[in-house]
Amino acid sequence: MPQYLVAIHHPDDYDPFAAEDEAMHRDIDVLNDEMKAAGVTVFVGGLQPARRARSIRAKSDGKVIVTDGPYLETKEHIGGFWVLDVADLDEAVAWGRKATIACRAPVEVRPFF
Repeated sequence: MPQYLVAIHHPDDYDPFAAEDEAMHRDIDVLNDEMKAAGVTVFVGGLQPARRARSIRAKSDGKVIVTDGPYLETKEHIGGFWVLDVADLDEAVAWGRKATIACRAPVEVRPFF
């Protein structure tokens, strides 16, 4: 079966300690359990805030530069994700709908090559 990324997007200034409560954590745990029971979970992970990221770029002279922060300067960043092994895009989107409700955040669903 094809694999899909289901990514949660958080605003740049997202603070999980202020934004997330017990109910949200419980809803995410329920969703994770449902995905596991359905046998679709390949991997799941939450990410620390974008400010903790490091970006690494190769320059034309062969030097590698490491900078603080995410690669892209945007207003939203990936805050966590699932890799799911499902039948098709429709099924991945169905799980994405549940994820956006449980995480109270926008979700992106994208197939792997």
